Amino acid sequence: MSVTEIRLIVLDVDGVLTSGHLHYAGITYESKTFHVHDGCAIKLWQAQGGTVAILSGRTSISVQARARELGIKSVRQGSSDKLGDYQKLLKKLQIEDRQVCCAGDDLPDLPILLRCGFAVAPADAVPAVKRVADYVTQRPAGGGAVAKLIELVLRKQNRWPRPLDAKNAMNA
Repeated sequence: MSVTEIRLIVLDVDGVLTSGHLHYAGITYESKTFHVHDGCAIKLWQAQGGTVAILSGRTSISVQARARELGIKSVRQGSSDKLGDYQKLLKKLQIEDRQVCCAGDDLPDLPILLRCGFAVAPADAVPAVKRVADYVTQRPAGGGAVAKLIELVLRKQNRWPRPLDAKNAMNA
């Protein structure tokens, strides 16, 4: 495992980008809450030349809207075979497992976490996921965990910007 080779970050949604709590308003409306720190870090990762993909077992209009807002082009929702969808993604992007960081929190994420180059779990992930993770964030899911994993990867790659550089990168 070498964090310096990471080019792609694959994120689960519920339990990684969000707290995992599901909020229903009536029968047809589900809302999700995303943390602004995660969005800022994703934009910084992209400005540094990195790619982000979303791979989720659930389907939500909120996820599609947030992905569009952040410029995330690779979004697979409703996945019943995360490993198969992960492999298709890597083939499409011509990226190898060792160049991928995956973040997951629950049992369906285990196959891709065991396969990728750098596996990350939020602080509140299930114990089985924490055991296989290369890194467990101090922040919980939906509370900036993605921001911390991106900071770690960029620091290890010596690409974490100085304060004035970060402002310029965000305006690029």
